[in-house]
This record gives sequence, structure tokens and C-alpha cells, in this order.
Amino acid sequence: MRMTVEDVMTAKVVSVTAATPFKDIAQALITGGISAVPVLDDDDHVIGMVSEADLLRKEEFREEFYNEGYRPPLRARLRHPKGRQKAEGDTAADLMTSPAITITPAATAVAAARLMDAHDVKRLAVVDRNSRLQGVVSRRDLVKLFLRDDEEIAAEIRDDILDRTLWVDTSSVTVSVNNGVVTLSGWMDRRTEAGIAARMTSRVNGVVDVVNKLTWKTDDSTWEAR
Repeated sequence: MRMTVEDVMTAKVVSVTAATPFKDIAQALITGGISAVPVLDDDDHVIGMVSEADLLRKEEFREEFYNEGYRPPLRARLRHPKGRQKAEGDTAADLMTSPAITITPAATAVAAARLMDAHDVKRLAVVDRNSRLQGVVSRRDLVKLFLRDDEEIAAEIRDDILDRTLWVDTSSVTVSVNNGVVTLSGWMDRRTEAGIAARMTSRVNGVVDVVNKLTWKTDDSTWEAR
């Protein structure tokens, strides 16, 4: 089965409100050993996210404020156009990135990874259908998927893909896994079936790569072109 956000997210989350002062946010990050906190309204709706990077804007722009001749590099100003505004902020409302990028607990871990990549963020607030906070999922949480035991991965491929999902004879297929790299060997009746088996295997959580050594009795790949 595909892992969902709920399977990997952190449910016990440190959060702040819009009125939380700068130093209290910094203390929450340090005490919690985390890099960001969601900002909630009075109804536990997620209205933004404050990260370490948001707090560091104050230090980054400090010399500019004190007329010491320093200006952040152009690339930094272009990448963070609101840097000056955040550097002047004293509360979470001033510092947060809003709206927060959110995802639901039922979404797949793959969907979470794609959303992070699309928005260039390191974490997502996990919310229910009413936008209330349920947890946080980070890149680190998703990386943990690759720590699955080789035997656990092999068992899932044999039981869920070869024996249940593929409605064809897979009795001659052998599965071996070494450090997340799956090798499929043996044979199947058709070339297209072997291809489907390899593609489905690559989607199993924890699979780093698939080495497809399957052979086939009939090359039906040319049938579709006719």
C-alpha cells in the first residue's frame, strides 16, 4: 500500500499564534529542535508558517538598517522580496509566510514530496477538511521512507504486487532486495506484463531503484503499434 502523509507526519506539533513575539518563536524553535512552526488563529486554522530563515532576515538586514554600508546580495533580495519587511517584524504575523502550503493526512507521501518541490519548501502543514492543524510533514519525514527493511520491501512486492495486483502468472518471478535496490528476475508470459511489474515495483515505498532482469515468452509490445 502507498504510504500516506498521516503515516509519516509529526502529529505533536509546536505552534504559535499571530501575536507571538519574535523571541518566543525563536525559543520555541530551539526548545523543540525544529526549523519551523505553523501559525494558528483562534480556531486552530493554519494561517501561515514561520521558519528559521524568516527569523534570520532580521540579522541579514541588520547592518543595512544601521547604515553600516552592507546590502544583501541581489540574488538574496530577488529570492526573498519581503526580506526587509520580515526583518522589521516583531511578531509571527509580521514574520510568517502566508498562506501556508498545506496538505491533507490522506494524501500520499509522493504527493507531499511533489508539493514541497513545486513550492520549494521543506515542510507542509497537515490540515483536515476545515483547514485545522493535524500535524506537520517534513522532507526528513519523507526520507525515512527509504529506511524500510529490505525484507519488508520484498514482502510487499511479492504479496501486494505479484500475488494480488497483477492478474497474471508470476510464479516464475524472483524478487531480491539489497539496500533498497530491487532485482526482478525469472520470466513472465508477455513483455508488457514484465514492464508493468517493474513499474509497479518502482512505486513501492523504500525502493531506491529497480533492476529488471525479467524475460518473457511473447513480445507483445509490437501489437499495440499495429
